[in-house]
Amino acid sequence: MKKILSCLLVMGTVLTVRAENWGLETSSLTYHVKHTLHTVEGTSTVARGKGICQEEGCRFLVAAPVASFLSGDTNRDLHMMETTRGASFPMVTVSVALPKVPDTSPFLADLVIEFSGHKATYAAVPFAVIDRSGDLLRFTGVVPLNIDDFKIPAPSLLGMAIKREVPVQIEMSWRRAPASK
Repeated sequence: MKKILSCLLVMGTVLTVRAENWGLETSSLTYHVKHTLHTVEGTSTVARGKGICQEEGCRFLVAAPVASFLSGDTNRDLHMMETTRGASFPMVTVSVALPKVPDTSPFLADLVIEFSGHKATYAAVPFAVIDRSGDLLRFTGVVPLNIDDFKIPAPSLLGMAIKREVPVQIEMSWRRAPASK
């Protein structure tokens, strides 16, 4: 009987491994559009995100409103909203699965991005850890976004289209939530 109780206690301890919850504290997402005549950047700092890490790995979700990407030119920003179908699909979401919370730099992440009504997967995107101390994780990287992956027509100026590669510079700070009892 003691052996059975001991076995059940050990199994119960293994099954109640606590999950770590993570929250996105700060973020900066900047897209870079290149055209023959100029380069344009638009930045959002209002992304929200949550993550959960369990024994089998970590899952993170980040979302940002399309309208929150500002280039400094309201006419251009309105055209970007129109081109990316931002009124119909107002959020950009990114799902990430990792084997564990990154401790070292660099680390690779597979991203599933939903944007403009379409999903695309970007495999093994490299990120660099800027700070990993205590409950803080701060990292940076570039997502090699391509507008063709989301069926977005390339805007043009003077009959010349933008380049289809629109890299997005990412900088994020995540904080682990205190363990609940």
